Amino acid sequence: MSDIVISVKNLSKIYLIGHKNTKKEKYASLRDVIVKNIADLFRKTMDMINGRQLVQGDEVEEFYALKDVSFNINRGDRVGILGRNGAGKSTLLKILSRITEPTNGQIKIKGRIASLLEVGTGFHQELSGRENIYLNGAILGMTRNEIDAKFSEIVEFSEVEKFIDTPVKHYSSGMYMRLAFSVAAHLESEILIVDEVLAVGDVNFQKKCLGKLDEISNEGRTVLYVSHNIESIKKLCNVGILMSNGSLVDINDIDSIIEKYTNYDADGVGHNPIYFKKRKNTKEYYIDRIEILDESYKLKDKIFTWDNVIFRVFFNSPAEKKYAGVMLKISTPSGVPVTTVSTREDQSFETSFKMGENFVDCVIKNIPLSAGSYLIGGALTVPFTEWLSHQFEEAIFNVHSKDIYSSTVMPNTQRYIVPMDVEWKSGI
Repeated sequence: MSDIVISVKNLSKIYLIGHKNTKKEKYASLRDVIVKNIADLFRKTMDMINGRQLVQGDEVEEFYALKDVSFNINRGDRVGILGRNGAGKSTLLKILSRITEPTNGQIKIKGRIASLLEVGTGFHQELSGRENIYLNGAILGMTRNEIDAKFSEIVEFSEVEKFIDTPVKHYSSGMYMRLAFSVAAHLESEILIVDEVLAVGDVNFQKKCLGKLDEISNEGRTVLYVSHNIESIKKLCNVGILMSNGSLVDINDIDSIIEKYTNYDADGVGHNPIYFKKRKNTKEYYIDRIEILDESYKLKDKIFTWDNVIFRVFFNSPAEKKYAGVMLKISTPSGVPVTTVSTREDQSFETSFKMGENFVDCVIKNIPLSAGSYLIGGALTVPFTEWLSHQFEEAIFNVHSKDIYSSTVMPNTQRYIVPMDVEWKSGI
């Protein structure tokens, strides 16, 4: 129990969301309007007196940003928190950083926390970089002598020495992030919390930051790291937390969590057929699903590198549309584009949408993707003229390795994104 530095039990965070009544009354008397406004004013006044969230709108809905989340984190753990947008990752970090109060639940933390949730969190715009270093140190409970001892390291790492006495409101976002990260990483805290802020910096500085985080964890300090960059999480973290729709799905070693993350979706994404987010309005253009077929046009259980694959794209059109087109985009889990294909590239193929459900087949011969998970999405267009629907990076499919070594385990050297179609010639 002494090694546990963060203990979270049944944590929930509820936000109230206001909805305006869109039903228009045919006739509204002056008396009705006055009564309604007085009732709204009374409700908001009582909410203010009782310390409740003020909500605009005629109807109020409860939204669970977090729901019954429980886990323990040990000293020295490097924890990567994964989940799609809206999974509750940032809300969790804000509660752990004491920026937001939970609605229910219990949190026990041993040690001081330094957090970097947004660029420049905790910085005062009117103060200089130098003054903000001392301000942040004081907030963490450090003495002036302790901050003095770290000051030179902070400035050198941040690479903003020339502007250290300039008010931070004049900093670029990159300079802001450099100094904010340097302060959070160098000041003496037992727990460091970092949200998706490293994306602001250039590639070299991101590499420098990841090296510093690795150094921090080797000192026995605990790191909580949120990022959509799977490679950086895999390199840095040894423990993973997977979240979805405000709930904790799993906490385990990082490799297991990454595998589950790339295959997990509450709506069945990752299976065949691949379903996209459901659209309720049939009066709009949207891609509904993609079926993965083999050469016999039967559903394919698994895709292997170099397979011949057919992606059958089902989509809805609210009306007839001539000279329209379909585009598919494949990306890595971290969002790096791998390829984009479109019906407009085939001059002999002409697409016209009929009203209702349509489908087109995209045939890829010898698919040149290595083993792993990929994001797939698409768009419906009128080429060179109009975007009818964008649904990029919405769903997941998997590719499996062909075991050319006749073994059950592929060596790490086979971890590439796009394999090359090469020819070997013997000089023997």
